Amino acid sequence: MIAGVVLMARDVAGLADFYCAGLGFRRIGDGGPLALGAQWVVLEAATGVDYPRPWASNDPWFQHMAIVVDDMAAAHRRALAAGAIAVSLGGPQVLPASSGGVTAWKFRDPEGHPLELLAFPAGGAPACWRGEGALFRGIDHTAIVVADTARSEAFYRRLGFERSGGSVNVGAAQAALDGLEAPEVVVTALSVPGQAAPHLELLEYRAPPGVGAGRWALGDVVATRVLVAGVDGVVRDPDGHCLDDRAVR
Repeated sequence: MIAGVVLMARDVAGLADFYCAGLGFRRIGDGGPLALGAQWVVLEAATGVDYPRPWASNDPWFQHMAIVVDDMAAAHRRALAAGAIAVSLGGPQVLPASSGGVTAWKFRDPEGHPLELLAFPAGGAPACWRGEGALFRGIDHTAIVVADTARSEAFYRRLGFERSGGSVNVGAAQAALDGLEAPEVVVTALSVPGQAAPHLELLEYRAPPGVGAGRWALGDVVATRVLVAGVDGVVRDPDGHCLDDRAVR
């Protein structure tokens, strides 16, 4: 089960303001987590270095949350007004049917954490996202860049995840979405049986190759942790992405 994510922040209060004002999250108690639909985000004070610069969608440490929205134009405007940093070129992109036919926009919060807004085509939403809701509905998935899909899939299978979909994304819309030149990315969806959302997506960039090693300190701003049952404390996957079960025991 994925319950949400932990984000490391230089300015916890300021980043909470961004998520609430720009992305529709709500505060749970005084200093508690931020909730969006049935999912939540925990903000913790970073003790290490800032988010690495320069940054790109195929960085080995890349990990984003994809937030489902009902009105992409309105959600896009609201996020930008609150201080979102655009990654996608030319605004939201409509991906081809082979990539799901969704409309998506990638951006970063004021501290550099990557995010995505996601709108499903008419009649094409998964069952958990059908019907009317708020402008910002909830977290559909968290996506991580991996070096070897088979290796990562084997790791997550041991935690109870199963493959639930996939595609190979290429073309002009994908390039504009990622802000990269001629990307080719293998997308593999992994889900826990019985949990509709959020799921996990593995992103293996065949082109262009990422730069750098996927290792970072737990206190760094880049050290996002997925809250997932079935691990012992804080562990790392084969690419260095962090998992944490302490909040979901």
